[in-house]
Amino acid sequence: METNLIRPLRANEIECRISTMNAKGLTLLLYKDARVDQRILDETFGAFGWKRTHQCIDGNLYCTVEIRDSKTGEWIAKQDVGSTSYAEKEKSQVSDSFKRACFNWGIGRELYSAPFIWIPAAKVNIQEKNGKLVCNDRFYVHYIAYGNDREIVSLVIINNNGELVYELKRFNSAAKSGA
Repeated sequence: METNLIRPLRANEIECRISTMNAKGLTLLLYKDARVDQRILDETFGAFGWKRTHQCIDGNLYCTVEIRDSKTGEWIAKQDVGSTSYAEKEKSQVSDSFKRACFNWGIGRELYSAPFIWIPAAKVNIQEKNGKLVCNDRFYVHYIAYGNDREIVSLVIINNNGELVYELKRFNSAAKSGA
């Protein structure tokens, strides 16, 4: 089976979530959702070139993603376990285990090279409601580029008003755009 078949994520396939927040600003995490994984698997291996199954082992939900080797016809499997979120326990385990299994295949693995994303309070709308800090701003990856090892070398994040809130520029002559 060929290696490096799976392309890096494009900017519009990456989502941003607020991780931590205080009066001075907030941090963001970058992530992908299961629909992105399905699209990339279809695009790379075809609708009939991959399959997934789920099984419960010791009370934990595991997902196995298998890809058919086009040369040998053999199915090659990679598996991972999911964790639950606060809402929709079963659905979150199914989705998380699938996304983790897809990371094992390389889909979105470049997100592990994401920088620490700090956005100062001057660039966001942080408010206090009922004794808690809240921010209803939405954030989007506007541009991303990768180096030779698929590490993130350039990243631009904007808010829902289209304003620049974060920019990373690492100098790398071999950067590949994921825009």
